[in-house]
Amino acid sequence: MSTRPRLLPWPDSAGKRCYLVTDDGDSRLSRLADEMEATQLTVGAELLGHAGEMLRAHKVSKGELRFLVKCLREALSDALRVAESRGGRLPVCADSEPHESLDDAPESERGACE
Repeated sequence: MSTRPRLLPWPDSAGKRCYLVTDDGDSRLSRLADEMEATQLTVGAELLGHAGEMLRAHKVSKGELRFLVKCLREALSDALRVAESRGGRLPVCADSEPHESLDDAPESERGACE
């Protein structure tokens, strides 16, 4: 069994955090959570593009802006939950552990265990 619970991208019916504890990172629920995270991030990116279009139009009502802010808040909340979940699943490297050579890795992949 995994010693590190995975924060799932959805709350329970009471709005509390849900966690998955499994030794199978490719379980049905893990794949569903991966798909949900991808969908949440895609929706957030699309909403951000839509917000830019609305703000450039300069003819947006207060009600439309309130709705936009509500949607952006939800998207940001989802993105932060995904970031926290993914960050919690990063490998932890102790100073005494040997590190794989990152010399040939792209710069964006360096630094996780350095």
